[in-house]
Amino acid sequence: KASLAEAYRNVATVGARPVAVSDCLNFGSPEDPDIMWQFAEAVRGIADGCMELGVPVTGGNVSLYNQTGGKAINPTPVVAMMGVMDDVTRRTPSGWALEHDGQALYLLGTTRDELDGSEWARFKGHLGGLPPKVDLAAEKLLGDMLVNMSRDGMIDAAHDVSAGGLAAALVEGCLRFGVGARVGLGEVAERDGIDLFTLLFSESLGRVVVSVPRSEEVRFKDMCTARDYPFARIGVVDAASNALDIQGEVAINLDELREAHEGTLARHFGEVAPS
Repeated sequence: KASLAEAYRNVATVGARPVAVSDCLNFGSPEDPDIMWQFAEAVRGIADGCMELGVPVTGGNVSLYNQTGGKAINPTPVVAMMGVMDDVTRRTPSGWALEHDGQALYLLGTTRDELDGSEWARFKGHLGGLPPKVDLAAEKLLGDMLVNMSRDGMIDAAHDVSAGGLAAALVEGCLRFGVGARVGLGEVAERDGIDLFTLLFSESLGRVVVSVPRSEEVRFKDMCTARDYPFARIGVVDAASNALDIQGEVAINLDELREAHEGTLARHFGEVAPS
């Protein structure tokens, strides 16, 4: 269900209406009762989630016996979501551009202490615990809001919060067009009852970072309030800074972030040969 929720949210962030699902289910040997249970639960979760979201599964494939000797891969369901929008040229980008300088950055959703199964946990070599709680009714509400906000010009950029948490979403939002941001997270951390580290790296679902034009802030906040969806102003787009500045904590130059974000494969395997 978490994969389904993320796919649904990703489509909605660009302003498209989610309409259908295709999946790819990758598991070890179904002759192992434990793995067969994993497979059955994944299928059941996707089916139940699609019923709740109102989107059909129109296709997909299954890959089994993915193992070396007796060691199987971790259960890996992959979900692709198709969306429809009237005018693709009006899609909402995943990051803020130069013309968005001075716009307010808002975080939609609530962050909980949900680090199990996260990128942080993987980096630390931790496998176990409980995954983030899935609330598909909230995801559907958020998706409807994002589609309406995009259509009505209330947001100029939107990036979902998923792998890597809020930290990754902010970095990728800055790097999309090479435009910095100043962010303050103290108030939202206090509201959600968590520390700053958890706020940055938790992978709680149902969250999106959006860039809101100054002229649209009242309408934006009115919609969130009317739908009773949590929101918090967390910063501002800062085209002059060339950095992601999490005030009171760290400021990182975008060139340094881009090297870390895009240079990993080259460091491990060598530079790409010229075409």
